[in-house]
Amino acid sequence: MKYGFLFVDKPTPIVKRICCIFIVLLLLLFRVEPGAAQAPSDDPMHLETEVLNIYPHDSDAFTQGLIYLDGFLYESTGRLGHSTLRKVQLETGKVLQSHFLDEDLFGEGLAAWNGRLIQLTLFAEQAYVYDRETYDLLEVIPYDGEGWGLATDGDFLVMSDGSPVLRYLQPETFEVVRQVTVTDQGEPLERLNELEMVEGFLFTNVLFEDRIAIIDPASGVVTAWLNLEGLLAPGEESRRADVLNGIAYDQEQKRLFVTGKLWPKLFEVRIPDLSRVGR
Repeated sequence: MKYGFLFVDKPTPIVKRICCIFIVLLLLLFRVEPGAAQAPSDDPMHLETEVLNIYPHDSDAFTQGLIYLDGFLYESTGRLGHSTLRKVQLETGKVLQSHFLDEDLFGEGLAAWNGRLIQLTLFAEQAYVYDRETYDLLEVIPYDGEGWGLATDGDFLVMSDGSPVLRYLQPETFEVVRQVTVTDQGEPLERLNELEMVEGFLFTNVLFEDRIAIIDPASGVVTAWLNLEGLLAPGEESRRADVLNGIAYDQEQKRLFVTGKLWPKLFEVRIPDLSRVGR
């Protein structure tokens, strides 16, 4: 029988040893473990959604941050001279309570923490902390860089700044406790905007995209994309409406709300089966 460069009737101990060494070298070269399963694909899932309800939304609201809490929407709006913090009735879109920021401030992401509302600003490098009931300004917390989106995972705040890097912050001090880089198929994902935690996943708008990235917060990997193209009718898109931005989640009733900057409507959409989304 023929074994490599040797011709023998049966494998000798030396031949067996050479074969074993050769196999081990191949395994090390290709980093394959005997019996190992094939690595899962890095491609994210692409999920479609369904509109369940449509509600009015202030078409003058340049939506930058959106949350749902205790039956109401809380919204941070942007643009210099027009930035606000507001409490909104879901069913009617009526603004029940509002606070106007100084004209040189550009409102951005919004999160709730311990009876307070925390609002980012785009360029001022300051977060404004309000009493949730009275809207009284309680304190101003400095941070480095631009502020875009803000959310909470129950322990920390999560902040985006338009880059692929998300910062996890101590809510009281904005001290950075860790950072994670968001990647889509191995490549850093730019333009991360509004953020919302949904059933253990981090949902984020990506500036200029008509879809939401669903992120594993531990690794930063985009595990799925949620398609929201075509929410507005063609006529509505051609008027003042700007980009998709604004995600709010009703934890109790498992409802997901989305809107956009200067959009006349807010949409309740069906949440996809997140159990199918790998991590």
